[in-house]
Amino acid sequence: MAAKAKPRVGIVGAGIAGLRCADILIQNGARVTILEARGRIGGRVHQSEIAGHLVDLGPNWIHGTEENPIMDIADATKTIARDPEGRNISISCDGQLVDEQLTTKAAEFIWTTIEKAFEYSNHHGDSIPVERSLFDFIQEHVQKTNFSDKEKKLCLDSCKLWGAYVGDPIERQSLKFFRLEECIDGNNYFVASTYKRILEHVAKTALAQADIRFKQHVIKIEAPQIDGKHQVKVTTASGDIHDFDELVVTCPLGWLKRNTEAFHPRLPDRLLEAIKSISYGRLEKVYITFPEAFWNTDSNDTAHNKQPSANPVFAQFLEPTYTSHPKDIQWNQECLSLASLPTPCAHPTLLFYTYGPCATNIVEQIADLVEGSEKYNQVLTTILEPFYSKLPGYNPTSTSCKPTSILATRWQKDPYAGNGSYCNFQVDLTTGDKDIEALRSGVGLGPERGIWFAGEHTAPFVALGTTTGAYWSGERAAVQVCGKVGLGRIGVGVARDDSLPSASAGGK
Repeated sequence: MAAKAKPRVGIVGAGIAGLRCADILIQNGARVTILEARGRIGGRVHQSEIAGHLVDLGPNWIHGTEENPIMDIADATKTIARDPEGRNISISCDGQLVDEQLTTKAAEFIWTTIEKAFEYSNHHGDSIPVERSLFDFIQEHVQKTNFSDKEKKLCLDSCKLWGAYVGDPIERQSLKFFRLEECIDGNNYFVASTYKRILEHVAKTALAQADIRFKQHVIKIEAPQIDGKHQVKVTTASGDIHDFDELVVTCPLGWLKRNTEAFHPRLPDRLLEAIKSISYGRLEKVYITFPEAFWNTDSNDTAHNKQPSANPVFAQFLEPTYTSHPKDIQWNQECLSLASLPTPCAHPTLLFYTYGPCATNIVEQIADLVEGSEKYNQVLTTILEPFYSKLPGYNPTSTSCKPTSILATRWQKDPYAGNGSYCNFQVDLTTGDKDIEALRSGVGLGPERGIWFAGEHTAPFVALGTTTGAYWSGERAAVQVCGKVGLGRIGVGVARDDSLPSASAGGK
């Protein structure tokens, strides 16, 4: 008797979700084809060089260290990841260094209140008005303190940097669904040696055994059901047509928002509602490298002139009055010193996180400029010099304080990244948790028509919007497909509990 043919499974996207999905499917005997729009693997997990140093253009962090498979892979691949502990400084709205005790006091209040907000959202989510924001919650709590007016203002100004965690202003962060922003328990680690080895590890099986087709931008997905049976047909922009028994779509949420018409017949109403309702972040990064880390005054032989709060790890620049910017756009910034990374990863670079309308404005200014060109460098320097010039050790006449290289992300101009960063949960959302569950289960789609969704926007609640979430989502989709076509489920880790987690502060 002839052996049963291996099921043909297609995967759209060779990011972390697609690669992990392929790994599990291949181990369980499926024939896997990956259609990738780019000419490379990794999706938003991607690296580039600045001044000879490799840096991540996408995720920089591992969010939570307890039972986190990405942390396990980092350890196995000797990827260097650390909690960047050290001195944090704040620069006031008028450009002055904020007293370190005040900075610490404000930070402790903010993170304590954020933990309370997680708990409040977990216990009272059903009754919280949809228009109520995290900023509203913090504003109410700061008014209950015995802080001075100056301290209250510092707290409210500082908490706005939450936008760098979720990609949009804190005033847009839903309190009702704030619980969906919680992370896995444990520390948040910065991936000092980049995600390169982690990506290589996740991709190993797919690169060896899957049929990966690059430059295959999917434009049409057909999955009619005829006499109780289905066959999935995928058409790409190059005119290629692929037939599959099952299809896993790992495209980012932003891509889905712009390409729902690619599905024939149309997606079920419940899925269309979920895709429309969940918000999509706007987080961008700017790396600026200098001849040396002038803000580390110990490193440039000026210890005798050492300023207070020298050698900062994080610097927060509160809403500035000392530089011009577009009206009605928050222009506060946050940067991380890569000089604080462990050897051999340390280099004299500042990583600025920009978000929301500010990030959009910056991306628009450089959208058509050649990376590394004089105009490109000039635009970015003009925007960020008012900030880094406020750091300790800055001297406008010193060559140490003149940037040597600048590199900025432009994810909002990248259609394959969904023209943004990752999912988040903003005010006016009514059924956020149910929306995620609908996408995760493929309600009305997967079991009936052989199409399944994966990606960070379909992750377990503790890992939404993270690399770990993408990894788990690919694993979950593979399990769903295996169950549908009758394959085993070898190579799969412990099943995730998708119930809401306990409160633990952390960003994306």
